[in-house]
Amino acid sequence: MKLQIVISNQTNPYKNIAVENYLLSLAESEVITMYLWKNHKTVVIGQNQNPFSECNVSSLLQDNGYLMRRKTGGGAVYHDDGNINFSFIVPKDLYDLNKQFSVLQEAVRQYGLTVEVSGRNDLLCEGRKFSGNAFSKAKYQYLHHGTILIKGNVEDMKKYLLVKPSKLQKHGVKSVQSRVVNLNELADVTSENIVPLMIKAFEKVYNGKAVETSFDSLLEKPEVQNIFNEFASEEWIFGKWRNFVSQKSRQFDWGLVEISLDINQQENKINNLQIATDALDLNIIDQAKEILTGASTLSKPSCDNSVIQDIIDLIYE
Repeated sequence: MKLQIVISNQTNPYKNIAVENYLLSLAESEVITMYLWKNHKTVVIGQNQNPFSECNVSSLLQDNGYLMRRKTGGGAVYHDDGNINFSFIVPKDLYDLNKQFSVLQEAVRQYGLTVEVSGRNDLLCEGRKFSGNAFSKAKYQYLHHGTILIKGNVEDMKKYLLVKPSKLQKHGVKSVQSRVVNLNELADVTSENIVPLMIKAFEKVYNGKAVETSFDSLLEKPEVQNIFNEFASEEWIFGKWRNFVSQKSRQFDWGLVEISLDINQQENKINNLQIATDALDLNIIDQAKEILTGASTLSKPSCDNSVIQDIIDLIYE
C-alpha cells in the first residue's frame, strides 16, 4: 500500500475537479490518495440537483463566482478561499469510511476540538456542521470528498445558496448560519496550518509515509483537460434543468425531492419525469425513473426500496 498526497495550487473549481476525476479513473490497486484543494467563490451542487432551486445563479455569476455540478449525490455547498476541500481516492478493496473520517477527526482534534460524525455524514463541532461529505464509486476507485469550513464568508453563503424553509424546519433552526460553524470561531485554525495536520493525520491513520505528487504535472495531462472541458460546459452545469418546473416536492428524512412530470392524459400514463434531489445515493433516481416512466397514472407501482417508494407515493398522492 502506498500513500499519495496531491495539493492543488489553483482555485478554479473546474481544474480542481478535473484532477480529482482523473485520479478517480486510474486503475491503481495499492495507492491511497488524499487530495487537498480550494475553490474561489463557488457553489457546488450534487449530480441530481436543479441549480435554479439551489443557488442564486445570476447573482453568483455577476459576482464572478462559479457554479459547478459534481458527480456525487448530496446537497449544495459553498466553497471559498477561506475553506479547504479534501478528497480521499481509495481502491475499492482498501476503502474504509471510518478510517477516512478518522483522518479528518484526528487533524481537527489537534486544535483541542471534539468532532463527531452525524446525520447524513456531516462532521460537527459543538453540535454545528463544519464539514459535509459526499461519495462516489468508479470502476477501480472509490471517492469520499467534502469541505472543511474554516474561515468561509457566511454572508456570501447565505447570499448565493437558496435553502428551502422545509429544510430549515426539519433541522429546527431559523437560518443557514445557525446550522454551520467556521472552525476559526472555535480555535486558531487556518486553511494553511491545517494542511500539515491533515498530512500527519493521514500518515498516522494509515501507518505509512506519504509521497507528494505535483499538481501541475497532473494538470498538464490531456485527459485532465478533457475532463475540465466537460465540467466547465453549459450542458453539464445546466442541461435539462433550464426548463425544469417543480410540480411536487417534499422534504423526507433521506433528503429533499422535487419532481417534474410529463403525463399523457389520454392514455393515463407518465410519459417522462425529472427528479431533482440532494439524496446521497445516485442510483435511486435511475431506478425510480425506470419504474415510473410509462407507468399508469391509475395504478400506483410499488417498490421494496423505501426511498423510491417515497417518491412514488409523492407522485400518486
